[in-house]
Amino acid sequence: MNNINLSPDEIKYQQALKRVKKIKGFYSHLTIYVVINVMILILNSRNLDANEDFWRWQTFNTLIFWGIGLVVHGLSVFMPAMLLGKKWEEKKINQLMEKEKQNKWE
Repeated sequence: MNNINLSPDEIKYQQALKRVKKIKGFYSHLTIYVVINVMILILNSRNLDANEDFWRWQTFNTLIFWGIGLVVHGLSVFMPAMLLGKKWEEKKINQLMEKEKQNKWE
């Protein structure tokens, strides 16, 4: 999207909209993670043989590895705002816009 012709309020709205979509995507991912892993755990517990233990690696490997992916997704959504802050974000946007203007005319 070309932000040069937009007002500052429109730019802020577009940024907020993008952020809301990222947060919504994370919460959708979290919901799917919980629902699917609960189903997997229930199915695994029902399909155990008499001598099998529920507390084994095969029962939890999907939960663990997908959980790692979910944590990374969460960090990518929430950590930049915590670490870099709003002032950094605005400064970086202005910096990139200036760079785009300079490259446009060269």
